[in-house]
Amino acid sequence: MDVGVMALQAWPTQGTSPAAEYQRSLELAQATEDLGFESIWAWDHVYAGDDPRAEAILEPFVLLTSIAAVTHRVRLGHMVMCAGFRNPALTAKMAATLDVASDGRFELGIGAGWKEPEWRAYGYGFPSAADRAAALGEQLEIITAMLDRGAATFHGRFVSAEDAVTVPRGIQRPRIPVIVGGNGRRVARRLAARFADELNIVHVAPDMMPEEIAITREACAAASRDPASLRLSVYPPEAEIQQRGPARTELLEAYARLGVVRLVADLGLQEGGLDALRWFAADCRATRHVTLAPSPAPAAVSSRKVRSFGPRLA
Repeated sequence: MDVGVMALQAWPTQGTSPAAEYQRSLELAQATEDLGFESIWAWDHVYAGDDPRAEAILEPFVLLTSIAAVTHRVRLGHMVMCAGFRNPALTAKMAATLDVASDGRFELGIGAGWKEPEWRAYGYGFPSAADRAAALGEQLEIITAMLDRGAATFHGRFVSAEDAVTVPRGIQRPRIPVIVGGNGRRVARRLAARFADELNIVHVAPDMMPEEIAITREACAAASRDPASLRLSVYPPEAEIQQRGPARTELLEAYARLGVVRLVADLGLQEGGLDALRWFAADCRATRHVTLAPSPAPAAVSSRKVRSFGPRLA
């Protein structure tokens, strides 16, 4: 099982410097790669907490592009982006550009979205859950067509495109991987079976995963798709994955034994920082079924520095 880590993307506004926190985010991304983790991920939120003035948050496409510039191996993606925040043809264009910028390391994670205050504050309204799910399906029609073939024509209830072209359509072939994220047992599974390369299940403990896997297999069967062709990943509960030692090692093993191919961990890097990454890497290496890349030589690590900001102009 591969293991990825959520980037440092948000921090309290009180007593912090945005430039310094951004710099720290890039440094922790480099450390994530150096410690052998498979991937780095970002949320797609404009509000980090309940009070948007109390906590800063970075936009994920921009952050991931910055991380792409200071890393070389790790996969990069959203876990997951909100379909309703962007026009789908533009989403495909942005994904293709980021795939080029990262030399073919980008994966497009996408979901229907759920956080009502940020939707309303930014002028998106807040459609019903059924309409958000239906809109996600239409978005995926356009996005996957553009990533598969470089162009899309589609006219739906929520979105449309008329010979929308993206050139280049990224580096990866046959296309940039698409991940559908969400626990909706009817719509999310159906959309993943139809459009995605991977399904990401959120905050489900290992003892509940067999039922989720069975439902996913049924969705694949209904779509005439081999269930083995749909990768399964998990975003585990933060409280469980942030614990240290044997309990976390057993949690990782439990997911791996169930056939999960990727686990994405939110380690709370704002508080834990580099120590949290190092402890997590040690627990991963203590398992039998988790794969981490070999760590680079110390000289290679010390030679890779994030470019610091210069003095501000008056």
